[in-house]
Amino acid sequence: MNFLEQRILKDGVVKPGNVLKVDSFLNHQMDIALLDEIGEEFHRRFADKHVTKVLTIEASGIAIAYPVARCFGVPLLFAKKSKSVNIDGDMYVAEVESFTHKNKNQVIVSKRFLTKEDHVLIIDDFLANGCALKGLISIVESAGATVEGLGIAIEKGFQCGGKQIRELGYQLESLAIVDSMDAQNGGLVFREQK
Repeated sequence: MNFLEQRILKDGVVKPGNVLKVDSFLNHQMDIALLDEIGEEFHRRFADKHVTKVLTIEASGIAIAYPVARCFGVPLLFAKKSKSVNIDGDMYVAEVESFTHKNKNQVIVSKRFLTKEDHVLIIDDFLANGCALKGLISIVESAGATVEGLGIAIEKGFQCGGKQIRELGYQLESLAIVDSMDAQNGGLVFREQK
């Protein structure tokens, strides 16, 4: 069992509807030492890749992606969920559906910050149905850039997203893959990984 799985067992809360709350250490209140360890682990898993940029989606993906970008020594770029007055010029746009929030958002990335020369490592906190990752992949491909890999903190292995992304041929690394959750007793079963 790895460091993130241990922390999920210790402080994660399983709720009805296949919801895993990790807000006490990962996506509301953040354990900085844990995030640093996550960054180092993704750096280790993708060390053979030529990464020029780390891409995530706002908001909770930013905390996971920041230490990864720091370890690689590259910029962190995040897709915004709404256009604001300070974003100007041409943009890449993708529609993504959030499993957690049960809504659809258009996410945008300024064309100024993503070019065909970029080699992108996509990072996010959760993977359920894969909609956010597919949206980010489509943005990278629209730019003519290269997807070097995808890193996820927690994958819900009992949902279709991970399988679909792997079938597309991308290197997908999830630090913790939850194969089942039981809201009645709070039980979690993790997939064994190498």
